Amino acid sequence: MKSLVIFCLTLTCLSAQVPRHCTQAIVGVTSGWNSSHVTLQIYQKHGNTWKPISNHWQGRLGKNGLAWGAGIHPPIQSSAPIKREGDKRAPAGIFKIGGAYGYAAKIKKTPQLKYHQITANDLWVEDVKSPHYNQHLVLPYAPRTSWEKKAQMRQGDYAHALKLYIAHNDAIMGGKSIPGRGSAIFFHIWRGGGSKSTAGCTTMEKGKLSEMISLIDPNKNPVYILLPQSEYSRLRSAWRLP
Repeated sequence: MKSLVIFCLTLTCLSAQVPRHCTQAIVGVTSGWNSSHVTLQIYQKHGNTWKPISNHWQGRLGKNGLAWGAGIHPPIQSSAPIKREGDKRAPAGIFKIGGAYGYAAKIKKTPQLKYHQITANDLWVEDVKSPHYNQHLVLPYAPRTSWEKKAQMRQGDYAHALKLYIAHNDAIMGGKSIPGRGSAIFFHIWRGGGSKSTAGCTTMEKGKLSEMISLIDPNKNPVYILLPQSEYSRLRSAWRLP
């Protein structure tokens, strides 16, 4: 039985490899599952070799650290927590990276990266009972109800003036959202100069965020890899991590 369990865990690790067609990755590493501080770096693959294309920089995560998210990796058999709505943990694992959103009319970006200017009519649904859970909606009218106003993406909040979608529990990039597994996960601007943690997003200084977004190329099938250092070291070879 023990051999069978080890064999199954090995298959799980192997099936979670970074996709072969992916040649760009943002890597985030923390000191442990309960840390809200993350070290970030961008890598690009040349042949079979990953090489950094940026220096390291610091970011902030969920107040309570990390929990296994719903990404392109399979479920992991682990004693670590599973990401849930409202747990104030950032999702760990491997995730596709989607489009950028912001208050400005335009931003510096690669031609292929989609950018959507956020207006008062843009909503991101975090209501677990809604059929649109973890989806972006654009209303054909100004928000009227308290539900619509609560879901507005533009709340006059500077920290959300620029953001990049992390496809955790995804329903807009070919995936399917699971109610209650967590929603509205983005890279965005940090608060208090980095002194404040988040509810689950990955945040950083505005200049670093702008620089990162300007390098993201959808043609390279970019992913976000977020793990505690111990898990990153353990899975690096099996998952083909940078």
